[in-house]
Amino acid sequence: MEESPYVFFLGFAFLWILLGLGSVFFVVKSQGPTAKIPAEALIVAIPILAAFVIALTFGAMSL
Repeated sequence: MEESPYVFFLGFAFLWILLGLGSVFFVVKSQGPTAKIPAEALIVAIPILAAFVIALTFGAMSL
């Protein structure tokens, strides 16, 4: 039962990630008929998301 706060925290963090990605998608989609994300945005977003996931995983595993 000591891990339950960490599971709750990780679930809440992933929920916020999904909400953020969904809102970005709807903003991009509302600006035109196609939802094209430029390559420069992916170059910036992927390392940020990867570091975030690694940090959350490390935090959950270091009990």
